[in-house]
Amino acid sequence: MDNGENLFHPSLTAAIMRLDPEDGEQIMEYFKTHALLSREKALLQASIREQKKLLVENAKLKKDIEQLKIQLQDKQRRRNAKAPPSQSQSSAPAMPVSPPDPENRPPLPPPSSSLEHKEHQTRRRRGERKARPTSDPLALESRVDASRLDLRVGRVLNVRRHPLAEDMSVQEVDVGENEPRTVVGKLGEKSNPEELQGSLAVILCNVKACKLKGVVSQARLLTCSSSDGSIEVLLPPSGATPGDRVTFLSYPGEPDRELQPKQKIWDLLQPHLGVDGRGVANYKGCGFEVKGKGLCRAPTLTDCPIR
Repeated sequence: MDNGENLFHPSLTAAIMRLDPEDGEQIMEYFKTHALLSREKALLQASIREQKKLLVENAKLKKDIEQLKIQLQDKQRRRNAKAPPSQSQSSAPAMPVSPPDPENRPPLPPPSSSLEHKEHQTRRRRGERKARPTSDPLALESRVDASRLDLRVGRVLNVRRHPLAEDMSVQEVDVGENEPRTVVGKLGEKSNPEELQGSLAVILCNVKACKLKGVVSQARLLTCSSSDGSIEVLLPPSGATPGDRVTFLSYPGEPDRELQPKQKIWDLLQPHLGVDGRGVANYKGCGFEVKGKGLCRAPTLTDCPIR
């Protein structure tokens, strides 16, 4: 108990000894023991709080590293996709091969103009044959339809007002990944953001993360709007769960890993997205579908655009 000698003022010890000479020392030892235990408990709680803080910071750093890794892999993929055409074009003219003589006899020398013409024709045919395969990746990249959108079912875990914009809200949405995504959206004056909490929605997941009024948005919440300013969130079919893919029967294919802002894919597709007269969300007449579970709809609005 040496560490507890200075915990109490000497006058307190003297007063207790006067009140109870027989058990005064035991009482002081009891006080000192509890004081030391309280001190150790406080230090332990401070250590636990610091540990939790470090765990949160480590999780954030891990998430940032994963995002940077995905961006680097995407850049490498685009660089590799662009490399083969330039290599094939530069190597195509440098492959003239003389046909073998079946009788092992030297052929008669043709006129120089005829030889040059044949070499030119052979070189051109070889260039055409090598160019056909390399044009396919470019054709795939030029495909612009709804299959390039990574649409998933998401569940809104919580909603709060944007700290810097009254007409915007910030949602944490579960889209079937290890961690929820932050989504910043504008829901309109007639909407009550708190009603979204716990509900399912259609989320565009392969937009590039960007800051909106100081808050990073990692996805887009799809809504439909009428001419009078009413805004509604698209509803997935009953039985859908977070992470379910929303696809289009007439437009098969895998979505982009990330929509590049320079290509403006969303801007090109958005005018063709809408809700029809039955309230069904569609792209060029083809419904938003969760396979085996049904179509996505607007709660009440019809014949209106999707944004």
